Amino acid sequence: MKKKDKEQKPVADFRDEYPKFTKEMKHTHKILVPDMLPVHFGIIVDFLRKDGWDIEVLGNDSRAVIDEGLKHVHNDTCYPALCVTGQFIDALKSGKYDPERTAVMITQSGGGCRASNYIPLIRKALKSEFPHVPVISLNFAGLEKDSGFPVGVKTLLKLAFAVFYGDTLMSLFNQCKPYELEEGASAAAREECVKAVNEAFDRGKYLHYMAITRKMLERFAKVARSKEEKVKVGIVGEIYVKYSPLGNSHLEEFLLSEGCEPVVPALMDFVMYCAVNNVNDAKLYNKKSAATPLFAIVYKYLHHVQKKIIKLTQKYGFEPLHDFEHLRRCADKVINQGVKMGEGWLIPAEMAALAETGTDNIVCAQPFGCLPNHIAGKGTIRTLKQMYEHENIVAVDYDPSATKVNQENRIKLMLSTARENLKEKQKKRG
Repeated sequence: MKKKDKEQKPVADFRDEYPKFTKEMKHTHKILVPDMLPVHFGIIVDFLRKDGWDIEVLGNDSRAVIDEGLKHVHNDTCYPALCVTGQFIDALKSGKYDPERTAVMITQSGGGCRASNYIPLIRKALKSEFPHVPVISLNFAGLEKDSGFPVGVKTLLKLAFAVFYGDTLMSLFNQCKPYELEEGASAAAREECVKAVNEAFDRGKYLHYMAITRKMLERFAKVARSKEEKVKVGIVGEIYVKYSPLGNSHLEEFLLSEGCEPVVPALMDFVMYCAVNNVNDAKLYNKKSAATPLFAIVYKYLHHVQKKIIKLTQKYGFEPLHDFEHLRRCADKVINQGVKMGEGWLIPAEMAALAETGTDNIVCAQPFGCLPNHIAGKGTIRTLKQMYEHENIVAVDYDPSATKVNQENRIKLMLSTARENLKEKQKKRG
């Protein structure tokens, strides 16, 4: 006689162990967001607050943040994950926030890299000291559905245009700041433009992008600038260290202090990169889904808006951000668009596009532990230097053990070559 099989207990989903962000928490909880793009996130946070969300972008960036990250995240994990986790833990330990009424939020692209694992990493780190703090996922890939941020069509449109406006402001500020004749004039122009953009969102006029962009261009055109020619330095790389002052040791500020003009590609490039990769998946890998046609429509619309903003920017005499279709053509010269892990083909595409628009000097910012970006970034530098005679690229690693002095010294070596090249160009022009 067979023994009766023991009743099998259902295996618990590991996510059941963690607190979830519920609809009711919108009215009771403050949501903390890691700092990556201060201007962009400032615009986004402003309209989300007016929609009833209590959101705060964190600004803590001391060494204590990195130390907290090292305590709670395995040191083989990528540097951005360590920075983000450390910033959350450090903020919660500051005593400024009630852990019982606080949540943290992080975006997820859903790509094939460690970034898709940020949520469980952060949850694990919070569990020991702040077990009641929910982790919210802001993503468009169907990840973490039970603890995600509700995003409707209206919010999506607001997010998209906030990115467009933030990109324009970032670019105009960097084109004016190194040349301003009156100290602080560029910062004042940026503040006025942020205020104007926020007012447009308040009035529901955020879709009037031509009028808003024209207002920003007119305001920055009033900033008195010198005619002095300065070294232009492009910044490319993994998305977090490319933009985040915490992640890249305040790279833009350093370049400005060295008398250079930072040239930072648009965040919208990454948004469109994610959209077009979904379309490419269907063509290259026969990976189709119900969302594939939707991504194609979204990409077409975003590119249409981008082209109109580029044309208007040129009209006012400023250097426009790159046309994304041009970026794709640049990528095809170096690497296949099927290489999409991390920032993949976008990195060499941006380096090529920068060289073609007069920015030969480039910092390729790479975080520790980001293998896809090391391959697509460092791995293509030799080819790019063969394609563009004067391209001057330095790959800089950002990790917990790398000192700011060593990072800056590597960049200074690149800048010494950049200044010599600029002098040679000026001599040839007479």
